Amino acid sequence: MPTDVPCLVETDGSSPVLHLTGALGPAGVPAVRDALLARLSERPGPVVVDLSRLPPGGPATRRVLAEVLAAVADWPAAGLVVCDPSGATAGVGALVCPTLDAALAAAPRPEFAQVDLPPVVGSARLARELVTEGCRRWGLPELAEPACIAVTELVNNVVAHAGTPMTVWLAPRAGTLHLAVRDHSPERPTFSGLAPVDTAGGRGLLLIDTVARRWGSSAVPDGKVVWCVLYAEDEASFRR
Repeated sequence: MPTDVPCLVETDGSSPVLHLTGALGPAGVPAVRDALLARLSERPGPVVVDLSRLPPGGPATRRVLAEVLAAVADWPAAGLVVCDPSGATAGVGALVCPTLDAALAAAPRPEFAQVDLPPVVGSARLARELVTEGCRRWGLPELAEPACIAVTELVNNVVAHAGTPMTVWLAPRAGTLHLAVRDHSPERPTFSGLAPVDTAGGRGLLLIDTVARRWGSSAVPDGKVVWCVLYAEDEASFRR
């Protein structure tokens, strides 16, 4: 089968499974990558990628999985579980299972919180409520305040610049809080460091850079995901 035949991505409605059918060559990587990122940005939790309908994984298959894993590494409750009967994709960084049933059984069921919000000023308050409750429920009370600062800036940035509906979601992971806002504008945030004291505005990204150990943005079809990661140990050190 020619390796540059477009690869078809099929979904099962609300199921976490994406089936790849046909063949995947270099020309098909961008489309498959975008389909996986779109799915991961639409629903929390890992996506199960079914490769059983593809020829045994070649360089293009490994490349697209590695690119997606790198893009979503710090998203809340995101990841890939791969069904690959050939085992050729072992080592890409995802859990690889020989059958679809095994992949579905092995897919983690992470804790997360999520809310869809309109692009209005009051949305920041609702996002803070979500963050505060999540930090309480997950035993991360020390992160409630810095996470509320971060989510306020992320949401207000969407209101001021993107002007689109957004989804806020967050999840705990081994003493950290992963927080993200997905909107429908392709404009990516930029941060060039400290702004002059006489500059009006432009402090939102500085605040996020201050309270989060790392942050960034990922382009997805029809928009972007802006994410940040906060560490409980950083806040504990600050308070000592």
